[in-house]
Amino acid sequence: QVQLVESGGGAVQPGGSLRLSCVHSGFTLDYYAIGWFRQAPGKEREGVSCISSTSGSTIYSDSVKGRFTISTDNLKNTVYLQMNSLNVEDTAVYYCAAGRFWPGGPECLVSESSRYRDWGQGTQVTVSS
Repeated sequence: QVQLVESGGGAVQPGGSLRLSCVHSGFTLDYYAIGWFRQAPGKEREGVSCISSTSGSTIYSDSVKGRFTISTDNLKNTVYLQMNSLNVEDTAVYYCAAGRFWPGGPECLVSESSRYRDWGQGTQVTVSS
């Protein structure tokens, strides 16, 4: 059974930093990608970043590029999202998700949340002064 558990959310002032963690279990990493998504109240879910288990390649949305960094520790079955220079627009519930990405196609995507079958419960990030 696939499980993903996020942690690390909290309240921070603008300009601050947080590191989110996603501990995953129940599947091998072959041809998987882990994605981070977020959803703010009254807004659609937005893809933030993803990382391929096959190649380690990463993708970032334009809204977080240069501020967020995704990384993985396969020994700990954990994917991290380091978030720096946070602003109020980053306030949302952040979810990690796992999806299979087979050879011949994209190694991960942030534009199609439907490609990710398994999701965590989310962790709240609030950026406020």
